Amino acid sequence: MRDVLRIVRLGLLLGAVLLLIAAGWFAIQYNTAAEAAAGTVPFEVEEGWNATRIAEALKAHGIITRKWPFLLGYRLFFSGQSLKAGEYRLETPLSPKQAVQALIQGQVQLYPMTIPEGLTRRETARHLNQEYSLDAEAFLAASADPAPAQAWDPEAIDLEGYLLPETYHFPKETTPAEIVEAMVAQFRDLFSDSWKERAAELGLSVRDVVILASLVEKETSRAEERSLVAGVFHNRLRISMKLDCDPTIVYALKNTDSYTGRLRYKDLKLDSSYNTYLYPGLPPGPIANPGKASLEAALYPEDVDYLYFVSRNDGSHQFSRTYREHVNAVNRYQRRRSP
Repeated sequence: MRDVLRIVRLGLLLGAVLLLIAAGWFAIQYNTAAEAAAGTVPFEVEEGWNATRIAEALKAHGIITRKWPFLLGYRLFFSGQSLKAGEYRLETPLSPKQAVQALIQGQVQLYPMTIPEGLTRRETARHLNQEYSLDAEAFLAASADPAPAQAWDPEAIDLEGYLLPETYHFPKETTPAEIVEAMVAQFRDLFSDSWKERAAELGLSVRDVVILASLVEKETSRAEERSLVAGVFHNRLRISMKLDCDPTIVYALKNTDSYTGRLRYKDLKLDSSYNTYLYPGLPPGPIANPGKASLEAALYPEDVDYLYFVSRNDGSHQFSRTYREHVNAVNRYQRRRSP
């Protein structure tokens, strides 16, 4: 009986030793990078690939030497997490452990996508299609749903005004819906509680601020003029004076595909709720997607007594306090409108 127990103990001891050796061997293999020159290796994981297929591809690219440390490490430590599909640029030499972590975290290659300020959502869709081959109709469909903005704008009928323009970085296969989601999320992060408090001080809703900012965005591209233009609009709103904002009419014309590229005198009489020459107050919705600077200008306008401004035809504007000053400026800088 003692001999049997001795044999069992020896067997258990041997098994423990072998297990320790195997664990040590695994730890070495799992944490040791393949012999490779330092550099960046493009690597793509396609949708539907399982861990084995990924390990085979990593080995074929020379990123790992053996498949089993990668697979065993993944199944021991990360079995509840997925290896993310996408395009990677892996820095070699890379251990199997580092490869697993990179694919678990989804450290995919990101590409810049720049969206200019002042575009409507339809113009944004065209821009993304022309510059990045994005599906314009899919973008329009995603941005037509107002739900993501209705928490702060119950009157929203789509996401016009809330698609914050800036440079984003997206993975290769990002969908139009995901891009729309990111743009609205960026707007939500930007429009902080302090901005909401400032809007309330001005007697404006978030929607009012966005509408006003969209007018500022379309009236001037000069950074130094934004707060001045906003000041003029605030002054006019305060005394119930019509805004007389040309871009609001352009927006109405574009919505009916009747804009020819030039605003004519007869267009000033267009019967549209967006025509701020006919209807006082803000138009019913944003006329573009304003950037951060225009939103700030709408919230923090320059304290001026100007009521008028006119283009100098060089991108800048002449600001005036009285109608007489404004008429003189118009005569000086503007040719007569064609009938």
